[in-house]
Amino acid sequence: MKLPIRLSKDSREPIYHQIEQQLEALIASGQLDAGTALPSIRSLSKDLEISIITTRRVYQNLEAKRFIKTIQGKGTFVAEVNAELKEKVKMTSIQKAFEQAIDTALHYDYTIEQLEGIFYGVLNKKIND
Repeated sequence: MKLPIRLSKDSREPIYHQIEQQLEALIASGQLDAGTALPSIRSLSKDLEISIITTRRVYQNLEAKRFIKTIQGKGTFVAEVNAELKEKVKMTSIQKAFEQAIDTALHYDYTIEQLEGIFYGVLNKKIND
């Protein structure tokens, strides 16, 4: 299975954190259902062209957060994640995207009114498309 993960080598965010966040989002959104087998550490490392150590760290962190589970001799699987945790991941993801957009707008000295206009313009376009 090839996971739809995109890495930005130019980002200030560590690679392992980018992968963790994307896997959490895939699980929280239901794109990866509970019980879905995940690639082995070695396979994911090869696909993403990153070190095995980085991938191992991602899997260990996600297992500690109870997003995935490893069964010795069988592999790594998406865990059953409760609705509250899924909602928290979704909300955090949206807030982060808004923060990045607001930071960019403030960098360009946009006013609150201009930001609102841009926001509602984009929202209306997405709703009507």
